[in-house]
Amino acid sequence: MSGRIKDMPAAERPRERLAERGAEALTNAELIAILLRTGLQGKSAIAIGDELLKAHGNSLEALCRASLEELQSVPGIGFDKAVTLKAAFTLARRMVDERVQDSPQMDTPERVADVMREEFREVNVERFFVVLLNTRRRLIRRVPLAHGTLDSLLVHAREVFRPAIAANSSAIVLVHNHPSGDPTPSDADIKVTRDLIRAGQLLKIEVLDHVILGRGTTERAKDFVSLRELGYFYA
Repeated sequence: MSGRIKDMPAAERPRERLAERGAEALTNAELIAILLRTGLQGKSAIAIGDELLKAHGNSLEALCRASLEELQSVPGIGFDKAVTLKAAFTLARRMVDERVQDSPQMDTPERVADVMREEFREVNVERFFVVLLNTRRRLIRRVPLAHGTLDSLLVHAREVFRPAIAANSSAIVLVHNHPSGDPTPSDADIKVTRDLIRAGQLLKIEVLDHVILGRGTTERAKDFVSLRELGYFYA
């Protein structure tokens, strides 16, 4: 039996099933197959999509973070298909960005994490953001400041507060990720936070929190921690 999608009964083809039943009726591999369009040497796009998922631990998040080179390491994924997948992931992230354009309130670490989570979905190194807020604790904008190694990054007070001053922000939230998945703050995270709190006090710009994003596990439901909630803002 051929593995080509076009040789399947119409009711089993991903495009036809999406049109008839909606996208939610399709598996992740089938949705990926629609993006891939064609298979390779008798192997269907669905089979390649399934192999692509397995190569990334059956995790869409890991697949989203994969580089073009990593995507192309799966047989059947050439440059054009890898670029198509990367474009789809980026569009999904930008769609999430549009949802936060209504100046959401950022007065809890949960809300901060919800707004910022997509910024770290595709990266394997630490990134640091300063989130600018107005007097009502609503989002002005998010400013990326630094890329680091897998273990550390450097953040300077002048880089953190320059965009806050320019935007007339009354408060900021610090946000970065731990690519290891464990959001537990390091000694360096704690020191940087306290240094920036003191700098903010001099500038009359309040540092409301420092949220570190990782990944949730069965033992740890939350994929983030708040240094304020952990008590580091009161020492």
